Amino acid sequence: MARNFGIGTRDLAEAGRQFLSREVAQKNLSFASSATVSARWRQFAAYAKSHSIGSLTTVTPDLVRAYGRELSAKVAAGKMSAAYAHNLVSATNTVMRATPAPWQPVQAVADCGIGRRSFVRTMAPAGLDPERFAVARSALVAAQNARGAALAGLARHLGLRSKEAALLDAKKALQEAERHGHVTITLGTKGGQSRTVPITSPHQVTALREAGQVQGAHHNLIPKNMSLRQWQKPLEQIRNIIRSVTGKGLHDLRAAYACERYRQLTGHDAPVVAGRMVASRAADYAARLRIGEELGHHRVDVVSSYVGGRA
Repeated sequence: MARNFGIGTRDLAEAGRQFLSREVAQKNLSFASSATVSARWRQFAAYAKSHSIGSLTTVTPDLVRAYGRELSAKVAAGKMSAAYAHNLVSATNTVMRATPAPWQPVQAVADCGIGRRSFVRTMAPAGLDPERFAVARSALVAAQNARGAALAGLARHLGLRSKEAALLDAKKALQEAERHGHVTITLGTKGGQSRTVPITSPHQVTALREAGQVQGAHHNLIPKNMSLRQWQKPLEQIRNIIRSVTGKGLHDLRAAYACERYRQLTGHDAPVVAGRMVASRAADYAARLRIGEELGHHRVDVVSSYVGGRA
């Protein structure tokens, strides 16, 4: 059987990406989902390479189970969330199902021993600490990664997803913020649904101004000679630098934004910060509803993964 099923590359990570691209062309997968799965697949490809596996044709469920057990150990050690470990295993299943060979999916819980996902945050976001966030941004600047520092600012102070922040025209957004008191987010959103983020803090204006300076004459933070797919590699480097300082990635900065907004809206710390729910149930629910809209979610229960539960 031809290496990598004859896809046209001998690189395992690239072969997986090309099969995902076929799924996009066949409308079985969205472009955004393909990019996300491809980034996660690269981690499995590196693991496979370290075990002398370099072809899709030699990837077996047993190999993926061993990979999953290694992820499970990281979850147990507090180095990775269970949800992310589930996503990494799911990515390998997605790629392998896209190949011509039959594939028996590997179960993250039953086969790998990874704990079940919990969608209720139990630890306050590290990015909520101004000093730790400042150190993370300084680390990005020291690494000559001004785009990363700008991206981190947009995630922390406007609650943007990494793709939304990368595609935002910060110069136009700054004008909108100064004129109307909010910013409209249209590009990179889940499901293509636009939303508005209110301007309630001078830190938000500063984040937009800094991002505008970094993007220069271009219309967003992605270098104009780089595609969105090519941007995934430098984005992962940005995540790694932030994680090296805070222990968490860019999504943690969205949680910090949510906790900050919770306090603005209720006058009390978020449950994950206070250790319990201090605000009234009515104020808590109203805040969750508002925060969910600002983060681009349409279910109040999802907000628990940002600010903690209601118990």
